[in-house]
Amino acid sequence: MNLNNLENLKQELKALGFSDKLQVLMEEQMRNDIPQFHLNDSIAADKGQVDFTLHFKQSGQSDYYYLNRYEVAHNKGKALEEGQKYMVIVAGAEGKNTVKRIENLNEAIDHFRMQKGGAELSVGKDPGHRNVIANIENGTVNFINNEYRSTYYTKPVTQNIWVDKGRGFTARQSANLIQGRSVYRDDLVKYTTGEPYKAWVKLDLEKGKDEKGNFQLQQFMDPQYGYDLKHVLNEYRIKELDGPAQREKLEAELKNGNRALITTVKDGKEVQLQLEAVPRYGNLNFFTMEGKIERRDQFEKVQPRENIFEKKVGQSKDKELSTGQELSR
Repeated sequence: MNLNNLENLKQELKALGFSDKLQVLMEEQMRNDIPQFHLNDSIAADKGQVDFTLHFKQSGQSDYYYLNRYEVAHNKGKALEEGQKYMVIVAGAEGKNTVKRIENLNEAIDHFRMQKGGAELSVGKDPGHRNVIANIENGTVNFINNEYRSTYYTKPVTQNIWVDKGRGFTARQSANLIQGRSVYRDDLVKYTTGEPYKAWVKLDLEKGKDEKGNFQLQQFMDPQYGYDLKHVLNEYRIKELDGPAQREKLEAELKNGNRALITTVKDGKEVQLQLEAVPRYGNLNFFTMEGKIERRDQFEKVQPRENIFEKKVGQSKDKELSTGQELSR
């Protein structure tokens, strides 16, 4: 195992924002000289959980490993709690069962479906403390937990994310993208010309996937598209805008694609809401802590008025945005 290669990959995982535990698991696979392997990670979503599958491959000409791609998947079912894993428990002879622990729900379901005899798909910290998701007897599924029924039968929304030496969309950014939100990047480069540029980026989840199995990326160029986050924020009564440090933190969260926690006033009372940047329509979306959307005009500093930007984009949105064909890592 090349130690320089190991350290470089550890730095790449850190730069992309994946869990520290992956560094230990990656080193184990590299020490065993496994030509190809994948690791799993996850982040809680607004609804359910976002799962990551990181693909590592060894060079055919050396002992170097590369991380060029990871898959992000949004599972809308119940998220894993701290310390939990999915378990596929397969019945063996004389009551000796085998247990396979899996962090990725899709992998767990696929492995469970492959079983021909008796098997159980569960979630928990260990076999002694588990909740049953599904059960197989004599090769036939005879039970599925209602809480997981939709997840069991519905494939998650997925996207391949390409990275280059730790540069590209981070884990948090791709988790936000797969949930339909926009992310701001100031380090993009056009493939054709090498020209650097800045843009808000969003997955076009409304259209089907391309021939490579991915959603297209919509780009809202900065400053050409005209979405000025600072200016838009100033139109609303948001307590976090009062201090420079709080404002900077809020803008960074919104640019990262997060739903940021804010404080405002509703019906004369101070309330906490979640805020999301919507560059496509030149505005912001406000949500309750439970995820219910709020009317934005009730939080404006001035009386509600026609949003000229939104009207313009609504009339010619296809012309105004780029499909992202030249997006570089």
